[in-house]
Amino acid sequence: MSINMEASVNVLGGRLSACSRDPMTGFFRSGFCDTCPEDRGSHTVCALMTDEFLAFSKYLGNDLSTPRPEFAFPGLKAGDQWCLCASRFLQAHHEGVAPRILLQSTHQRALEIVPLEILKRYAADLD
Repeated sequence: MSINMEASVNVLGGRLSACSRDPMTGFFRSGFCDTCPEDRGSHTVCALMTDEFLAFSKYLGNDLSTPRPEFAFPGLKAGDQWCLCASRFLQAHHEGVAPRILLQSTHQRALEIVPLEILKRYAADLD
């Protein structure tokens, strides 16, 4: 798998910005919400974690808050930024628990799953 950095465009049409390097996030663990055909979950939405969203994700079977040292995963807490699967973000939106997001750090492929109008409702970087 390789990252084509020239294709790293955000949902606003600009260059994709980093999401988080602490904790290190992204399908490639590069700090960016880059993607590729092997990324079946489309880890493309840069989200600001909340306790409410983390509880929702855990309830659905994806525990993002518990550290997993065997996978070098520190566990997430409210305030951390993380590349979410676009479909999980959309599901959280429908359930009323979607976190705020960073559009400049959200990969354009998220638009294949989540309409831009919905993403903009949660934008923390449009102010």
